[in-house]
Amino acid sequence: MSSEFKIPEKKNISSKTKFLAFGLFGLGLLLSIIAFVVDSHRALANYNVIFTFLVSIAVGNLFWFAIEYLSGAVWSTVMRRVNEIFISFIPVVFVIGLLVLFNTHSIFHWAHEEAVKNDKLLQWKSPYLNEQFFTIRYFIYFLLWILFAYLVLKNSLKQDDVKDQIYSYKNSKISALFLPIFAITLTFFSIDFLMSTEPHWFSTIFGVYYFAGTALSSIAIVTLAVILLHEKGYFGDILKSDHFYNLGALLFAFINFWAYIAFSQFLLIWYANLPEETFWMIHRWEKGWEIFSFILIFGHFLIPYFSLLSQQAKSNLGRLKFMSIWILVMHYVDLYWLVMPSLYKEVVFGWIELSFVLLGIGITLLVFVFRFERIKNIIPVGDPKLKRSLEFHL
Repeated sequence: MSSEFKIPEKKNISSKTKFLAFGLFGLGLLLSIIAFVVDSHRALANYNVIFTFLVSIAVGNLFWFAIEYLSGAVWSTVMRRVNEIFISFIPVVFVIGLLVLFNTHSIFHWAHEEAVKNDKLLQWKSPYLNEQFFTIRYFIYFLLWILFAYLVLKNSLKQDDVKDQIYSYKNSKISALFLPIFAITLTFFSIDFLMSTEPHWFSTIFGVYYFAGTALSSIAIVTLAVILLHEKGYFGDILKSDHFYNLGALLFAFINFWAYIAFSQFLLIWYANLPEETFWMIHRWEKGWEIFSFILIFGHFLIPYFSLLSQQAKSNLGRLKFMSIWILVMHYVDLYWLVMPSLYKEVVFGWIELSFVLLGIGITLLVFVFRFERIKNIIPVGDPKLKRSLEFHL
């Protein structure tokens, strides 16, 4: 099979890319440290935004990994190792999140005892929203995510050596167990680290909203990485237009899904017109925050929707690469829009915010380079679905 399809040999990342990764990480880290010195509260809030963004990237790719195995998809097998690289981010993201975990007082209103004593609603929520249970949940989330990541990656890499289909069967079983756990843990994670920044607010659809952004951003970063690697020759000539079309189709589908959930949440709040719900949305339409609300309407939905609407656009590499970056930027804006208005009445956006954006990009690029250098094959050569993946056409 390798001679027929000319599966490319593994190449190392260029020194230029490594320098860029270290440079962005170093600059972002330096500016972030300065930001903590200047305004620790604002810095930590932005740190939480980047942390939840990185969770989307890492855990979202574990979701797509499981979906491939459960659906029996073959087209994505050839590029699955890119998913696996992002899945391997999860332990790193766990460490990154500890800073938020150990500084709950700086972000979360419910973490202040005096606030709870004087607020009946917070008292009612205190069995769930308390620091001890919050910490326990954090460790449960990441313990489960890391465990599943370890098991499926171990099986996938082992299959490269032994070429045994039993490892595909094992990963299918693990994926079936993972998906309901993923749905529960991601929902509660989003409530803990995003929704609880405003503990007086109610929403029964928030977990699905965060999932929509997670699924979209994680497939966007895979699309971007696959195209960049393809353009640099890491995949040789084995990827075809139909492979990229399916990536574009997934992007388009989840752009619509995110918009549907976002509008559903807005419609439910508007129609019910309950004070405990409407104040959250009203705050995001005043004192400058409405700018970000309009950015999300146009930037997170309308622009990418029409950019990827045509069949041709879904397989245009230049268009896909640009829109993948665009979607990732919009996911950051979305998370920023969720967190910051809960902590600041008026818009705050400047060099502190950009510092943590640089830090997030630097961490992502650095970990990607580190993991890419350590994998044996960029393609899962032992997967029995690989031949069909290479021959895939619509």
